[in-house]
Amino acid sequence: MSTQKFATQALHAGHDVQSNGGTRAVPIYQSTAFVFKDSDHAANLFALAEPGNIYTRINNPTNDILEQRLAALDGGIAAVVTASGMAAIATSLLTLLRAGDHIVASSSLYGGTYNLLNVTLPRHGITTTFVDPSDAENFTKATKENTRVFFIESLGNPKLDVLDIKAISQQAKANKVPLIVDNTVATSYLVKPIEHGADIVIHSLTKYVNGNGTAIGGAIVDAGNFDWANGKFPEFTEPSPGYHGLVYTDVLKNASFIAKVRIEGLRDYGSSLSPFNAFQIIQGLETLELRIKQHSKNALELAKWLQEQKEVTWVNYPGLDSSPYKKLADQYLPEGKSGLVTFGVVGGYESAKTIADKTKLFSLLANIGDTKSLIIHPASTTHQQLSDEAQETTGTTKDLIRLSVGLEHIDDLKADLKQAFKIVSETILQNSSN
Repeated sequence: MSTQKFATQALHAGHDVQSNGGTRAVPIYQSTAFVFKDSDHAANLFALAEPGNIYTRINNPTNDILEQRLAALDGGIAAVVTASGMAAIATSLLTLLRAGDHIVASSSLYGGTYNLLNVTLPRHGITTTFVDPSDAENFTKATKENTRVFFIESLGNPKLDVLDIKAISQQAKANKVPLIVDNTVATSYLVKPIEHGADIVIHSLTKYVNGNGTAIGGAIVDAGNFDWANGKFPEFTEPSPGYHGLVYTDVLKNASFIAKVRIEGLRDYGSSLSPFNAFQIIQGLETLELRIKQHSKNALELAKWLQEQKEVTWVNYPGLDSSPYKKLADQYLPEGKSGLVTFGVVGGYESAKTIADKTKLFSLLANIGDTKSLIIHPASTTHQQLSDEAQETTGTTKDLIRLSVGLEHIDDLKADLKQAFKIVSETILQNSSN
């Protein structure tokens, strides 16, 4: 399968037609549990002596096909799907870390991720230092003796900063810690972080992979390249009390992390994906390449148009010549820069809220990556729980509007924004005359 192109793998990887009843479409195995042949068969499954299905919280045939497909598309050895993107992040970190451990993370993260690292994980004794990711050496400067993970987004949300994954991965390797890359906004079609040195890749499958706003899901993909026996991760090299003394690095070698995610992470944290949602996500994944190309095309054209509007004070899109990330974007995302565009407007906070309220084609909701165009004002919604300092750190200015540009005709999207801009202009004019 590795010699096949992305579009082919997105349609076929992981699905053995004959072993799934001759089905051309991936079936939905909507079952909580699976019947054992006998007690010895059950014992072998629980002992990892042979492969098979036990309970859908841990594995499921529909989910397995999706996992194999995602691993193939990312160039990883294996994947685990979860109930959401945040579940993927939390399960990964809680599988790797223990109380007293430390993370170095990019400061330009999705608000939910920032809150997990900044507020929730410290309750478990796990702390994070946030750094400016534009200089890869900042990760090493923030590294402590107890640092166990570097965490970044390949394309920041909503800052839209493109990170130098290769340079940051080199810093991670020098410090003997894994680099986790959230690749939700870019997707595996536009960039494959593993090719640039990432050890673990995270996806919110809810977004571009599913693509139609019908299913929530997440994924963890393991590159299979990290040395878990380097002395910093004793839970991989010492007998596991949670799995009858299993020593992961002895038995599972380079698959130690992803195996631990499944047999302990999914088992204990329960963040499993519904097989029906897995089926829905597979339907979206089949057309990802076609969609992400058009999302990128529409977003670039709309960003250029926004630069010409008098109500717009600034525009941020990595594909624009004016973007400080254009060079890195061309290096890492040559096939397109994804579908998110951010911009500011005259009148700041209140005007931005008005535009989000008054668009008609752009739906005001908290999601990205839908075939339909979406709009939100993060400072008053998704990032409102952050302090003003944290909002600024994550790139969320008070006037910022985030567009998830969909697949509608570009002229209709321009017209929708134009009528909203007109309302703002009239409001400002009216207020100034009063």
